[in-house]
Amino acid sequence: MDAIELLMHDHRMVEQLFRDYRAAATGRQRRAVVETLIRELSRHAAIEELMFYPLAKKVLPGGMQEVEEHLAEHMAAKQTLLALDKLSVDDHRERELVEQLRQEIEEHVHEEESELMPGLRDAVSQRDLDRLGELLAQAKQTAPTRPHPHAPDEPPALSLAGPVAAAYDRLRDRLQGRPRT
Repeated sequence: MDAIELLMHDHRMVEQLFRDYRAAATGRQRRAVVETLIRELSRHAAIEELMFYPLAKKVLPGGMQEVEEHLAEHMAAKQTLLALDKLSVDDHRERELVEQLRQEIEEHVHEEESELMPGLRDAVSQRDLDRLGELLAQAKQTAPTRPHPHAPDEPPALSLAGPVAAAYDRLRDRLQGRPRT
């Protein structure tokens, strides 16, 4: 998959997770979906911030402003993910926070897929998008699995903080028995 296809695949997976949440029969099933949402959205945001957004800033007219808007949306989603991460099973606030997250993500995905991604597809060669897709897939395997709203969201500081956060997240995931991917 090229970079755009990979990121859009992530978007479809997250949309399915929101449907899975609504269909879950028990609090434990819903919590498992929430933990998967936290992991997948955290990884997705990290790889976008590390490699995809810097490219958009560089090659798109108005890319700097557009990326800043996307980073602000990421920050809002990270805050919601962090609030969800702190909840216990069957916390009465969970449904409300998941709905808030769904709305944040739905708007963000719409903007990326209707504006940012088509612009990048026009501005970057297919070969470069293919290579970036490979790099994103590799980076996703070692990206943080939890939200870090206070961490840097742009290189070069993100390049230094990301691996430390990812190692810490994976240790926490293992200690808490969260599923690994």
